[in-house]
Amino acid sequence: MCDNYGPHGKAEVRTWCAANDIELVYTPTNAPWLNWIEREFTAVHCFTLDGSDYPSHAAQEAAIAGYLRWRNRHCHPKRHFAVNSKIRHPDYLPNVA
Repeated sequence: MCDNYGPHGKAEVRTWCAANDIELVYTPTNAPWLNWIEREFTAVHCFTLDGSDYPSHAAQEAAIAGYLRWRNRHCHPKRHFAVNSKIRHPDYLPNVA
């Protein structure tokens, strides 16, 4: 599963995926909440950049690096995502031809 970033659709990527029996599934356009990395970018922005006025790029980099170190110490695997979602346990037939 990937977003619609341009390089994901390049011919080399499609060729490699076909050769390795991989199907890329793209998230819908304008749906960043479906992409885990977007949540991480939002957190970095919220905790390090919102309301900030760093005196230098070095100070800004230090704040971002500090947040990332903290985040990595307190991270947990993303499991049990949408446990009760119909997407995991559908009680209906897929709508396919």
